[in-house]
Amino acid sequence: MTVSPAPGELPSSLPRPAGELEQLERAWRPAAGWRYFSRVNNTQIGLLYVATAMVFFVLAGMLALIMRTQLAVPDNTLVSPQLYNQLFTMHGTVMMFLFAIPVVEAIAVYMLPNMLGARDMPFPRLGAYAYWAYAFGGTAFFITIFFRVAPDGGWFMYPPLTSQYSAGPGADWYLLGIGFIEISAIAGAIELIIGVLFTRAPGMTLGKMPIFAWAMLITALMIIFAFPAVIAGTTLLELERSLDWPFFIAERGGDPILWQHLFWFFGHPEVYIIFLPAAGLVTMMISTLARTPLVGYRAIVLALLATGFFGFAVWAHHMFTAGLGVLETMLVSAASFAVSVPAAIQIFSWLATLWQGRLRITGAALFLLGFLFTFVLGGLTGVMVAVLPFDWQVHDTYFVVAHLHYVLIGGMVFPVFAALYHWSPLVNGHVLSERLARWVFGLMFVGFNVAFFPMHISGVLGMPRRVYTYSAGLGLDGLNMASTIGAFMLAAGVALFVFDALRTWFRAETENSNPWQASTLEWAGNEEYGVRS
Repeated sequence: MTVSPAPGELPSSLPRPAGELEQLERAWRPAAGWRYFSRVNNTQIGLLYVATAMVFFVLAGMLALIMRTQLAVPDNTLVSPQLYNQLFTMHGTVMMFLFAIPVVEAIAVYMLPNMLGARDMPFPRLGAYAYWAYAFGGTAFFITIFFRVAPDGGWFMYPPLTSQYSAGPGADWYLLGIGFIEISAIAGAIELIIGVLFTRAPGMTLGKMPIFAWAMLITALMIIFAFPAVIAGTTLLELERSLDWPFFIAERGGDPILWQHLFWFFGHPEVYIIFLPAAGLVTMMISTLARTPLVGYRAIVLALLATGFFGFAVWAHHMFTAGLGVLETMLVSAASFAVSVPAAIQIFSWLATLWQGRLRITGAALFLLGFLFTFVLGGLTGVMVAVLPFDWQVHDTYFVVAHLHYVLIGGMVFPVFAALYHWSPLVNGHVLSERLARWVFGLMFVGFNVAFFPMHISGVLGMPRRVYTYSAGLGLDGLNMASTIGAFMLAAGVALFVFDALRTWFRAETENSNPWQASTLEWAGNEEYGVRS
């Protein structure tokens, strides 16, 4: 007689039938040797994705340390102007294209099937293709710096600088690498949309989905709409460089502002493409660590949808000094104010959840609290640069650099580190060191604020961005030295995290544990059955 599990007891706690485990292990055994490169399982691809994105994060951080060392004192000659241009171009491009977007897609590839109760992603080979296109394009782009052919036109590559006045191959390598990366992102987005809409467990309606699934669904839809614009722009720029077709040359009938429209129609929604998955992760972690149901589930879903909508209305936010009409700039300025409303709704929901519950202080919780502080501060400066007269004064100064890093590091990097601490037991059953986590957070949080808060003052004092040195006696010496010290503190925290992660990775694998007593589906596995059995 077959004994059925109790209603709602999933996965089953009954012993497995004889021979079933061996058959499953044989079917799901990781590929070895040269077949390693043919892996398609979402768990393996997701881990590769996360690891590769973190490698690019560390490499881009090293480039930033060289720049900060150059700017530590006035009239420094550590690097040449040409090399400095290559450094800030590589740093920005790697962080935005090779880390920020790929790492959140990677976490989704790894975790979404477990969260949705699906066997795998719907198109495993498409997911593998997306990863390898990203890895190939990113590697081809990054190695250019070792062969002295790195691009030097900034991560935004404005023509005519990058068309008429960049004779070397650096811009071509940029366009090639970015093309692969954007195609990879679109392929991953297609898979995420299909996965969320059509591979959910029975009974999991849209109204019962994890918030992270909602965030990734909206993010993937934004990628589908935003990324073709930059693909079109990079194609036109390469045609101009290779075939002398004057798409962006004004005296020959082109329009250099066209590139800005195409690029920023992708570039500003990208900020929300980066933020929304991080917000989804934050929502799930806060509910678990506060040990209480989420306050305002529907409000957060609506806020995510509103953020995605307004994200496409503010691309000209970066073009207030480009000569747009008064009406256009006023509308974009109003939209820039409006996008802060859904962000505020999410923040109030998170604070209400923390107020209702009792927060368990873990490494992940520390990064979440750091996220709330830095993201709110970055949002306040974002409202400031949405004001037209103020933006005209600080445009292309270090104030904008500070604002960007408060939004991106506070709004995405801190939540990603929190997620790595929170969900690390799903990888090999081990929790990252909580004692080291406090050191990691302390170094990163203090170092980050010491590095980037003084840049607000530098920008107001008039220090332009993308300059390789500055003169003494301008009131910038102490501010830049403080920023350099903070940058090295931040790097020390990242290095300590990498040490802890590698040490934990090479420990013997144990049974999956649920140290946070989480109730979401990805933690539901037991010693007999996994979530997707």
